[in-house]
Parts: sequence; C-alpha cells; structure tokens
Amino acid sequence: MTVTSEAPQTQGPPQAGGPAAARHRSATRSLLRLWPYVRPVRARLFTAAGVAVVASCLGLVIPLVLKWMVDGPVADRDPGGVWLGGALLLALGTAEAGLFGLRRWLVARPLASVEAAMRADLYRHLQRLPVSFHDRWASGQLLSRATTDLMLLRMFLAFPLTFLVVNGVTILAGFAILLSQEWTLGLVLVVPAVPLVILCSLFETRYSSVARTVQDQTGDLTTVVEEGVLGVRIVKGFGRHRSQARAFRALSERLRSTELRKAGLLATLWALIMTLPELAIGAALVLGTVQVADGDLSAGTLVAFLSTALTLRWPVESLGFLLAMSQDSATATDRFFEVMDAPPADAEDRPAAPGLARQLGADASPSAEGGLRFEGVVFRYADAAADAPAVLRGVDLHIRPGETMALVGATGSGKTTLTALVPRLHEVTRGRITVDGRDITTLPREELRGLVAVAFEEPTLFSATAGENVLMGAADARREDLVRALRVAQAEFVHALPRGTDTQVGEQGLSLSGGQRQRLALARAVVAGPRFLVLDDPLSALDVHTEALVEAALRQVLATTTALVVAHRPSTVLLADRVALLSEGRVAAVGTHHQLLRDSAEYRSLMSGHEGEGGP
Repeated sequence: MTVTSEAPQTQGPPQAGGPAAARHRSATRSLLRLWPYVRPVRARLFTAAGVAVVASCLGLVIPLVLKWMVDGPVADRDPGGVWLGGALLLALGTAEAGLFGLRRWLVARPLASVEAAMRADLYRHLQRLPVSFHDRWASGQLLSRATTDLMLLRMFLAFPLTFLVVNGVTILAGFAILLSQEWTLGLVLVVPAVPLVILCSLFETRYSSVARTVQDQTGDLTTVVEEGVLGVRIVKGFGRHRSQARAFRALSERLRSTELRKAGLLATLWALIMTLPELAIGAALVLGTVQVADGDLSAGTLVAFLSTALTLRWPVESLGFLLAMSQDSATATDRFFEVMDAPPADAEDRPAAPGLARQLGADASPSAEGGLRFEGVVFRYADAAADAPAVLRGVDLHIRPGETMALVGATGSGKTTLTALVPRLHEVTRGRITVDGRDITTLPREELRGLVAVAFEEPTLFSATAGENVLMGAADARREDLVRALRVAQAEFVHALPRGTDTQVGEQGLSLSGGQRQRLALARAVVAGPRFLVLDDPLSALDVHTEALVEAALRQVLATTTALVVAHRPSTVLLADRVALLSEGRVAAVGTHHQLLRDSAEYRSLMSGHEGEGGP
C-alpha cells in the first residue's frame, strides 16, 4: 500500500534469501541471530535440554537391565530376579516419561514469551521504517513474517532445537555402548553413518532453497487474500470474483507444486535415513546370531545390543525431520531479520551536512522569517531508473507564518510528493525544507510531527472507535478538543452513530461513506491545533453543501496556523492567501488566485472546468 499518489507501484520484497543466497547461507549462523531473544529464558531452556538428555539416556539404560535379566535371573530361572528386573524397567520408563513431561512444561511459557517479544519488536520496527520501505514491500509478505514465520520459530525452539542436541548426545552415547558391548557388531551399525552425513549435507543445500520459495509464495498468497478481503466491494461491484478466484487458484497451485517438491525431498531423505539403519540392524542381527550360536557372544549381550540399536532408531530416523524443521526455521529467521535489518526512519535523524548551507547559498541557522520554506528541493524515488527525471526538480517556495498557500497543478506534477516531504514521510534527495528557519532533518521526527499535522486525500481509518481515530492526532487532547475538531471538520454526524464517538468504525472505516471518512481524517489533523497544517485535497469526497460548511469552519483554523493545501477546486483555492502553480516538478508561478487567472494560461486551464462553482 502506498502513501503518496505519485509513488511507484508496490513491489514484492527484495529476494535477499532466494535460491542463490540459500546456497551460501549457513543455517547455524542464521539461527544464532535468535540468541538475543532466547538469552532471557536461557536458564529454563538449558535446564529443559538437560532434563531431556537425562530422560533419553535413561532409555539407554533399559537394554543394560535386559542384558542383566537374560544372562542372570532368566538363565538361572530366578523368578525373584525377573520381578526385580521388571520393576526396575517400569521405574526407568516412568522416570523417562516424567522427565519428558517436565521438559515440555519448562519450555512452554518462556517460548511463548520469546515469540511475543519478537512479534512486538517486528511491529514496532515496522512503524519506524520509512514510507519508501512500505512502498516496496507487499503487506502480505510482512503479515506472513509476523505470524507464520514466528510461529515456526517458536515450534523450532520448543522441539527441534532441543532434540537436535538430545538426539546427538543419545546417538553418541548409544554407539559408545554398542562398541563397548561388541565392537564388531558396533562397526556394522557405524558404517552407514558416512553416507547419511553426505546425504544430509546435500539435502540441506537443496531443501533450504525450496523452503525459502514456499515461505515467499505463502507471503504472496497472503497478500492476495488481504487485497481480496479489503477490496471486496470493488470485486463485487465489477463482477471480478471469478478472475480473482482464478488468480488465487494460480498462486495456490504454485504453492502446492512447491510444497510437493519440498515434501518429495523430505520423503527421499527420510526413506534413505530409515532404510540404511534398518539394513545395518538386520546385518547385525544375522552376525550376532551366528556369534551366539558359536558361543562367542552371550544371548543377553545380543538382546542388549539389539535393544540399544532399536532405541537409537528414533534419534537417527528423526534427523531428516529435525533437519527439515531447522532449515525452515533458518529461512524464517532470515525473513524476520530482512525486515529488522532495514534501517528505520529514525536512523536518518541527523544534522545536515556541514557543507549543505554553502551548497544552497543560504544560512543553515534559524532565520528570522520563519514559516515553511522549500529551498532547491529535488526528489526522486530510490528505485527509479537512473535516467528517469526527478519528481521534483528544484522547488523554491516560502509559506510565511500564518499564511495559507494553495498548491495546484496537473496530475503527476508532484503535489502529493511535495506534501509528503514536510512530515518526512520521504526524504529530500537534494535541497532542504525548513520550519520556522530550522532544517527539518535536524529535528527529531517526533518533534517535527508534533509541529506538522497532515490529512491526505485518501484517508486511512483504523479498527477503533470514531473518537480514537480522531484523537490519534493528539495524544493529550481533551474531550472539548475532540468536540471542537469534529465541529471544524463538519464530522458531527459521529454523535448520531449508535454509540456516538465510542462507535467502532470497522476495518479501514468501511462502515462510513468516503466523505465521512475524509471528514474524520480532517478532524484528526486539526484536533491538536498544529502549528503547521498540510492538507492534500482533503475535501475531494465531500458534496458541495458539506464542502461549503467545512470550508467556513476551516477558515477559522487556517487563520491561526501556517498551511499548505493541495487544491483542485476554485472553492478550495479561495481559502488560501496565495497560490503556487506546480508544473513538471517545478514552481511555475506564485500569486493570488486572481493574479494567476490573469497571468497564467496553464492556471486558467486548470481552473476552467470549475469556474461555475466558485471561480470569479
């Protein structure tokens, strides 16, 4: 979603984690970036891992008890020894189950806190990122990172991370026991480990690329769903539900195809991981049976050896599943930090360069003249082609303190972009903008936006009450300020809503008409009595009668503030003390409405279509 009408079309995120990057990415290095979030709960996680290791090692003791039972009480026909061994096995099994339950209890609450902290940080960072970032990224990509990816990371920290450690320790301890019991049989089981390591390495490379593609395609699908829901009135109004369904189905099929490819890779790996150990256990069984028959091995040792080998089946066979989840989680981590690594707009709050004043031929210190001034302002979008002309090409304009300046121009002349530069929704490419003589780049954004209030042609309302939407313009506003702002914006229709100012206006304010949304947005802009007011054609959706009432009330506000108003109608232009004509990114003329009608053919052409409404 773009903020300015002249911004380039929204694009997807830069594919920094695509297939090429996946080949060079280390999953371990990616996952280590989660440490700052895990560190506060590390004690419980390490304790849980230790508990799980102890529980798993208890499982390796069970074959040793079986060996003692077979070679001792069973061979000696000692019922008391058999009962003792059975009780010991029951105790070991119960302790193992209890320890695994304790592990789950230890990780549940802290990992929910980790997920919540990451989601809060992501949302907070999104609010601080510049508008140019949101112009480039589809909202569905950001939503999938804040929901699906973070849920995947919580699951990874709760299960695969722990069991990669636990299963690794279990396998090492288990093979040590096997080799100590009968080294020849142990080697039979160790040999398949070499091809398994090679297979896992190849799998990691291919699977990480496919995993990244799946998560990016999920983000694209989320975007389509979001747009279809928010734009349902347009879809229904133009009868486009079938074409939208086809577009959704095409993306779903793409995602399904990639998911099947991902599942095929995992199935192949899992089949090999399960087949090789089974073949090794079969070979060890045959060889061990021969050794027992020859008297070279006791029956109890063979039973213990096979029991230990079977105990190790799950740790070995789960490697494919755990590696897959680790790769998915590493990709989710990369996607999370792609957003978190983007520099926030606040990072650009720095003093102007020492040579800037000389470059502009003006003193960078506060001037006595004050007001709002544009000095040699040039702006081009960061992703524009190198040979594309700048949107603004050296704008020089001064709105004096207490003055209202109307900004007019043809579509695409740069009006909306110019207004977006004042609150620093975009940064000037060259030149500078000052408020009361202070370069806006030297002001903290919070301070600047406390001085400047904005209202856009396409108002955005939130899923909150009508009153809360208005009061977003002033954190410390009182009830009387709210009532005054509603009166100025002719938004007193709010009092007739079912719960007055406490009425929920719905997502995007779609329960209201376009004119009502625009009036609430205007009330939000004036509620704090701002020192500078920037209005981007805020009356375009109003009928003639309501527009006249709003303009009459707005004159009182404009009399006490410095304002820049984008206007398309003569009736709005007449609110201003002076008018600036913007043409092809430059200020072509400045004067009163009547002066420009007399001296500028372009201005007369722009106004001619509305002269019957409010022209001279």
